[in-house]
Amino acid sequence: MKKLLSLLVVALLFVNLAQAQQDPKASKILDSMSQKYRTMKAFKADFAQTLENPSAKVKETMAGNILVSGEKYRLGVSGQEIINDGKLMWTFLKDANEVTIMESDEEAESMSPSKIFDMYKKGYKYSYAGTETKEGATYDVIELAPEDRKNPIYKVRLFINQKDKSLKSWEMFRNNGNRYTYTIQNFQANPALASDAFIFNKAKYKGVQVVDLR
Repeated sequence: MKKLLSLLVVALLFVNLAQAQQDPKASKILDSMSQKYRTMKAFKADFAQTLENPSAKVKETMAGNILVSGEKYRLGVSGQEIINDGKLMWTFLKDANEVTIMESDEEAESMSPSKIFDMYKKGYKYSYAGTETKEGATYDVIELAPEDRKNPIYKVRLFINQKDKSLKSWEMFRNNGNRYTYTIQNFQANPALASDAFIFNKAKYKGVQVVDLR
């Protein structure tokens, strides 16, 4: 009888773990959010990025901007510009007037701005963590944890607007104690795109030094 009860407890634990990995409420909210952005051909936004590390008494905030279309993106923050066309990635450092060219790394790009809306679909457990009200709007809070324990990011927290399913902000928690918070501002869906929106046009950067690591 004791053996049977032990087996039953183990079975229930596995059921609970499976439910935690595939929280149906969280899944429904995430799918709605993902679908919202997938219906857009492109979008652009300004954002604020904050780095905090309480133990090191660090708190830094910087502004940035982003343009996304599918897997392609153009990101500007802290004196650098990162452009990715899905195959190549250019990193331009304004102060050095230097651009580095590399092949796009699928694994490294798993946390890229163009994939934040779909990252939950592969390699993550997720669960509903309640609601939070900010500036008069109510947000569903979803927490994701990577299945790979070697991942330096051990938790991602998403804040999704209950009304329109837009992603307002997200937090990334790293093993080194750093927490990065990204807050979306001035969002625009389906902006007009220049022909060179997702490539580095050398002609626009006079005297730029090119470091080609392909």
